[in-house]
Amino acid sequence: MRRVLFVCIHNSGRSKMAEAFFNRYAGDQAIAESAGTEPGQSVNPAVVEAMRELGFDLSQSLPRALTFEMAQGVEKVITMGCMDGCPVVNAPHEDWALPDPMGKDFTEVRKIRDEIKKRVILLLEGMGTKPISPSSKPDISWDH
Repeated sequence: MRRVLFVCIHNSGRSKMAEAFFNRYAGDQAIAESAGTEPGQSVNPAVVEAMRELGFDLSQSLPRALTFEMAQGVEKVITMGCMDGCPVVNAPHEDWALPDPMGKDFTEVRKIRDEIKKRVILLLEGMGTKPISPSSKPDISWDH
């Protein structure tokens, strides 16, 4: 199975959204995990609500600490703002310079969410993986 790892500082916002989008849109073609270099205590409530608007339930999701084992065998690592704390992995790496949703108003959290969604779709297409559009999820827009 092809694997991608999304890493941010707290694993409570950006990387959680990216993991959720990737796993839904990749179907059984690939899988993503997410982790944080300094994981928080819980997922940002504004992120939970923003994702709920698009049919994703992150209410039971918990931040996870990045481990060496998580990074083994991944096809790509996507980092989001962890700077020097991001892992050095023998895999292709991209850094998505996205603002941290922590402390942002809900309109900004939605903008960050929508940008992550676009980037995940482009990532899947770049991997040669056709993003899946579940017919039961009318919220999915393929405009990018």
